Amino acid sequence: MFCLPALTPALTPALTPALTPAAFRRRILPWAAALALAGCATPPPTVAPAARAPLPAPAPQAEHPATATPPAAELAEPPQTAAHRQGFDRWKEAFQAQALQAGIRPDTVRGVLGRAQWQPRVVELDRAQPEFTRTPWAYLDSAVSPQRVAQGRAKLAEHAATLQAASDRYGVPAAIITAIWGMESNYGQNFGSFRTVDALATLAYEGRRRAWAQSELLAALRIIDQGDIAADRMMGSWAGAMGHTQFLPSVFLRHAVDGDGDGHRDIWGSVPDVAASTAAFLAGEGWRKGEPWGTEVRLPADFDYARTELTVRQSPEQWAAQGVQPVGSGALPALDGASILTPAGVRGPAFLVGHNFRTLLRYNNAVTYALGVAQLAQQIEGGAPIVGAWPRDLPALSTAQIRELQAALNARGFDTGAPDGVLGPATRAGLRRYQQSEGLPADGYPTAELLARLRGTPAAALPAEPPAPLVR
Repeated sequence: MFCLPALTPALTPALTPALTPAAFRRRILPWAAALALAGCATPPPTVAPAARAPLPAPAPQAEHPATATPPAAELAEPPQTAAHRQGFDRWKEAFQAQALQAGIRPDTVRGVLGRAQWQPRVVELDRAQPEFTRTPWAYLDSAVSPQRVAQGRAKLAEHAATLQAASDRYGVPAAIITAIWGMESNYGQNFGSFRTVDALATLAYEGRRRAWAQSELLAALRIIDQGDIAADRMMGSWAGAMGHTQFLPSVFLRHAVDGDGDGHRDIWGSVPDVAASTAAFLAGEGWRKGEPWGTEVRLPADFDYARTELTVRQSPEQWAAQGVQPVGSGALPALDGASILTPAGVRGPAFLVGHNFRTLLRYNNAVTYALGVAQLAQQIEGGAPIVGAWPRDLPALSTAQIRELQAALNARGFDTGAPDGVLGPATRAGLRRYQQSEGLPADGYPTAELLARLRGTPAAALPAEPPAPLVR
């Protein structure tokens, strides 16, 4: 669900896209910066405790094949690794004082933080940057696959009473709760293989966002200190997102709910707790009961694509008066402050989205993540998939090519900020201004043709987009 802040938001904005959570990392890096979490002003009405239902165990990790014991010289750590571990141990000793000052019990500090292990793989994943960006259709093909839809329908049927109880309590549709569960951990099959305390302690010592990681580590210790979960069961992603719906520890403290009435908030092993906590988060972030997330629409031929941003909002009636029509029959849905989004630009599908879509971005601040949740929920309930065709002939640009595009736009006076290879709002805005100056549809979508135009050379063939594995 949620991950490293300042890499976004939602995930993010993406859990995306948010993480997501979320991600974390392609998914996660955009997630958590915009998460301004706030608890409910008044507690929700209590409900009768639901029967505890076991969650599926996460997918087992591959074991290393047995090998003969190597010579002692081969067992020695490389000097750099040994130095890191020694530095990590010294850091832990110093950080224990901070944990004690924060009110964590001494037994927890010694028994949990004192035993935390430095994880070089976490550092490696934190510093990694994908070679290629990922197209919206490639992301959604995986996120809303036929198998995931079928599994979601089965989970919704299996846990119908529990999911409906959470829905009734918080006003969030059961299909949305189920879809987030599917997006975040494939319904519990993969919520990560790292001990959360190990991962966050490593990031707090060695990571790029140490202050954030230290804060999340203290939150994780507090969760253990309160007795919600044992340290060895607190498992999650490399970036600290935990359990079946990938809450960060700070989010857990604010929004996790004891849905089964056993006195513990267990998002690792209780369906009622997972369902109630997920719904409670969305309700706390402003989900409006009974309002749809949005719908797919058709745009008129003369539509101004420079207006396809979440910051451009008006009523569905105003959009309809400008020629926007639903893909299906009937009128546009009633949405407060509706925006038009075209994730793949002028050649791809278009969507009219409202307040609840923006609430999904609080989980992971990536438009593709929120669209994935919305589409997965829609199809779990038997709704139609996206009708509009994606421009599948357009290859994904590499991270290096996005940096080159950003630098070229900056050089021409279309400010995108410091070139970083990440397609964010500033890059889209600069690209739109360039497209307008060239008399092109200002959709803000980067293509090889646009990059070639900026170079002043013909578009070269780009390699096919590789599959993007999800690392938890």
